[in-house]
Amino acid sequence: MVASYRFLLGIGLLTILCVSIQAEDWTQWQGPSRNGVSSETELSAEWPEDGPPLDWQVNDLGDGYGAVTVADGMIFLVTNEGLDDESVKALDATNGQVLWATRIGKVGNPNQKPSYPAARSTPTIDGEMIYVLGSDGDLVCLKAKSGEVVWQKNVRQDYGGKPGTWAYSESPLVDKDKVVVTPGGPEVGIVAIDKLTGKTIWKAKTPEMGAAAYASTQKVTAAGKQQYVAFMANGLAGVDAEDGTFLWSYTRTKGIANMPTPVVDGAVVYSGGSRAGGGAVRLVAQQPDIVPEELYFNPKLPTAIGGSVKVGDYLYGCSGSTLLCVEFLSGEIKWQERISAAASILYADGRLYLHTEDGKAMMVTASPEKLEVISEFTLPEQPEGTGKEWAYPALANGKLYLRQHGTLWCYDVK
Repeated sequence: MVASYRFLLGIGLLTILCVSIQAEDWTQWQGPSRNGVSSETELSAEWPEDGPPLDWQVNDLGDGYGAVTVADGMIFLVTNEGLDDESVKALDATNGQVLWATRIGKVGNPNQKPSYPAARSTPTIDGEMIYVLGSDGDLVCLKAKSGEVVWQKNVRQDYGGKPGTWAYSESPLVDKDKVVVTPGGPEVGIVAIDKLTGKTIWKAKTPEMGAAAYASTQKVTAAGKQQYVAFMANGLAGVDAEDGTFLWSYTRTKGIANMPTPVVDGAVVYSGGSRAGGGAVRLVAQQPDIVPEELYFNPKLPTAIGGSVKVGDYLYGCSGSTLLCVEFLSGEIKWQERISAAASILYADGRLYLHTEDGKAMMVTASPEKLEVISEFTLPEQPEGTGKEWAYPALANGKLYLRQHGTLWCYDVK
């Protein structure tokens, strides 16, 4: 009897351990690996007509287009109340209750046209700290548990930064001891800052790449070098991660608004600018230089704000309200189908999760054969008069988080 009890207890503990392994936090823009891919499994294979179980919905959090990040039972997001107060907020992941709020600055470029002034970026969680770039260029390190400011800089004032028309939207990249962002100034296009002290490590010139755009920087290891790649106003710029030396540029995908974060796989980088098109380059060493060799370019490829995600050999993303599946290395379109609106996309457990600009959540198969919509529903009690839904979805510990300005929904998708 004792032996049987111990056996059953062991099986129970093993089951608990396996379940915990299959869940993960969502610690930065586009998830743990900054690529829109989650490793979570055992998620719901389909949803009821009105969606998966809604754990909670909170309203009146403040405006903002940024996504949420999740770690250690806390949710972080950037919001604004009017144009003078932009803040970082922490919520309790169990019920959405606000735990703390810290003002970091004001809303950037309030007179933009067309007019969408609001908080924009997504906090990056790194251990006990979080890092945020406000829309007016306020780069802030805060303690995650309390919201206390550890250090703060402004990339406009400190580095002569220049954002695009719609202000700063980038979500900081934390890489080892560095925080990397894109001021977009003529003297400092990209900057690396010590994540503990806020001191400048290096400043990179990015000749002729123009102002900062709206995408977030990616790390690439290719052609024998670790690099940071930023999608700036005039296209892609690559700099040496060690010292900020400018390495290469690619301008074919320069659009009116360069918003999607580049998709990286090994030495291949995909980018897409609105009203321009999408294309991929392979970074090749040609001593002493690195050359971005174009693999393909096509005006019909994904360029939507919600970005693209690579699953296996294929890229999934939107061009307007058309969802496409594209062979990543060739640019061949495998299928393209209209959906109700452009969408932000993440991948988990064999399926794509979409948050559309017209307020729907969709789950579709991640297959190059055809588009198969498994489930979809319209988010309930949406705030009125807020326009398109541009916030990226987040998936953490079996919960799907969807945001529209001051409203945040938490769905149980286990």
